Amino acid sequence: MPHLHAIFPLPSNSKPFQHSNILSASSSSFSSSGPIRRRLPRTFSPSKHPNLKRLTSRIVQLTRRRQLHQILEEIENAKREYGKLNTIVMNAVMEACVHCGDVDLALNIFHQMTEPHSCGVDTVTYATLLRGLGRARRIDDAFQLLESVEKGTAAGKPKLSTQLIYGLLDALIEAGDLRRANGLLARFGFLLHEGGSSSILTYNLLMKGCINTGCPQAAINLHEEIQLLGLEPDRLTYNTLIFACVKAENLEAAMRFFKEMNDKAQRLCCSDLYPDVITYTTLLMGFGHAKDLHSVQKIVLEMKSCHDLFIDRTAFTAMVDAMLNCGSIKGALCIFGEILKQAGANVDLRPKPHLYLSMMRAFADWGDYNMVKNLHERLWPDSAGTISLAAQQEADHLLMESALNNGQIDAAVENLTKIINRWKCISWTSRGGMVALRIEVLLGFNKSMLSPYLLPQVLPGNPIERIMLPLETVRPLPGSLELKKVVMRLYREPVVPIIDDWGICIGLLHREDCCEMNAPLSAMMRSPPPCVTTTTSIGHVVDLVLKKKYKMVIVVKHSNLNGTTHGSRAVGVFTAEQLHNVVAPVPEGLKQKHTVRRSLTMF
Repeated sequence: MPHLHAIFPLPSNSKPFQHSNILSASSSSFSSSGPIRRRLPRTFSPSKHPNLKRLTSRIVQLTRRRQLHQILEEIENAKREYGKLNTIVMNAVMEACVHCGDVDLALNIFHQMTEPHSCGVDTVTYATLLRGLGRARRIDDAFQLLESVEKGTAAGKPKLSTQLIYGLLDALIEAGDLRRANGLLARFGFLLHEGGSSSILTYNLLMKGCINTGCPQAAINLHEEIQLLGLEPDRLTYNTLIFACVKAENLEAAMRFFKEMNDKAQRLCCSDLYPDVITYTTLLMGFGHAKDLHSVQKIVLEMKSCHDLFIDRTAFTAMVDAMLNCGSIKGALCIFGEILKQAGANVDLRPKPHLYLSMMRAFADWGDYNMVKNLHERLWPDSAGTISLAAQQEADHLLMESALNNGQIDAAVENLTKIINRWKCISWTSRGGMVALRIEVLLGFNKSMLSPYLLPQVLPGNPIERIMLPLETVRPLPGSLELKKVVMRLYREPVVPIIDDWGICIGLLHREDCCEMNAPLSAMMRSPPPCVTTTTSIGHVVDLVLKKKYKMVIVVKHSNLNGTTHGSRAVGVFTAEQLHNVVAPVPEGLKQKHTVRRSLTMF
């Protein structure tokens, strides 16, 4: 009997979102016996100072939605109506460019602002641009800009200030580039010194950088340096230290910092040092991951007993997540009910879709189909914010899973049918994909819903080198070659491997990426190429092609691996076209011969 390797193709039927730009023009004609008055076109009056606050507010709103194209369109309309815009408005536009990750456009706007008869630039402009350059990892450009400010040659003559340094430092730390962050401190750290020593804000940023780079213990060690310098930790310092302890799974140290924070606030009568909602939320996350239900309940009780502490939606969500991680479904239900009750008076407390999905996951594990169905129905009318397509798809999968775990096979099949009709595709590595696979096994080949295909000619456990194509047969092209010399090759073949002067495969050139006839192939290829070793199983490579939708996978020798496939000498390829040639539909005789009894006991 041939080994079976099932492939369940679900055709994608996604359509691109259609945008419409509606331009309406109205014309009217008037007939009169009197003389026709000629209307002069409206021109901008320089003596008139328009109120641009509404425009600035509009730019801020569009920035949050990442609608940069709309911002630029409205700015052009405002220039035609008002003439020159002020620096505040243009700074908001630059902030939008940085927020949306388009630093080149931010630089273009910066140069426009520095032109004669323009609005000019200020310190906020430079701080925004430095932050954008830091996020884009264009550190050399950022340092050149800072040096021009220091020398006094920068446009607008801004002064070198802590605002500029902290903007770039925060961007470097967010990117996890501690080496260059320390270099920035070494070069311009003299501005950040207060009374001869570094400020606590600098250490807060450095601790944040250590956490972002996966070294939370290094952030905890900075506490000793803070004490030696005689700096006074603030609330942000303690919150960062507690977060580092949670990341390092050192909850005892986290509670020591929490106690130190509380005691110091009471001793100094400083309200700015008392733990806030971020402190408690961080502790809930740590004890929830540790599955310490007693500590979670204790923190929740303390939060509710603090009269000056406002428990927001994020804190309520952290409570529910911690309860669910500890396996306390009843506790999570109680808090979830409290959220819904308070949301009636305060719409800002309406739960996000994430919370509904967390509850649905827990009840789907239990097989409580009715509860998951109720949550699924209330997800749209009762949740706040946007429900992403991924969240909608997961909600449908959880409804199917809860029906299957409850033993309601017909309901699970009905939900799977709806998923197929609505989403057209499913990932077999996802939670919902595994549930669909279980349903397929229960139905058997004779009642299969997904039209499985077999690999009758190969064994999925065999190495890929048995069916791969030798590299010479696919005729790889050198990366230095220009596209115009091999353009007909790309008409015939959808993808071609690219090699360097030493014969090492450095990328794959896809037909849809060929956009410039005079450019070398290496400039348009996708690199590095997906690689597997010769000993990789056929089944794993097939799964890789289906999951990642690769058109070609490079096969390298196992002896050339040296810890990484990239840079190894290729010996063959496996293509999606090969896969289509070896698959075959399930024969009618096999459909009737192989049936699986409907029973959940087999899982």
